[in-house]
Amino acid sequence: MRNVLIVDAANVVGSVPDGWWRDRRGAAERLRDRLAARDDGEEIVLVVEGAARGVGSVPGVRVEEAPGSGDDLIVELAAASVHDGCSVVVVTADRELRERVRAHGARCVGPRAVRPVG
Repeated sequence: MRNVLIVDAANVVGSVPDGWWRDRRGAAERLRDRLAARDDGEEIVLVVEGAARGVGSVPGVRVEEAPGSGDDLIVELAAASVHDGCSVVVVTADRELRERVRAHGARCVGPRAVRPVG
């Protein structure tokens, strides 16, 4: 079974007050690079929206730009991956988003799973 990790970039980046609001795209790129350094054998999808659009994919991390709501795209990706037989974990602290993806069979973890606090 293929493991898919879908990361809510806006939520994870916003979980630590490190000045990310001054350069949202740069913050998303730093998160992408941190995710690319993982070696867990999973497919990693980073969902970006708004000012973080334009962040490119790198080996190990596919970046998906939300044309509108990042949450809607995350739900769509999670549902499709579960439907394809994948084990899906969504990284977000957003309670409503967690409920939406769980309804499709995905599991959820908080931002600390991919980003140390501090």
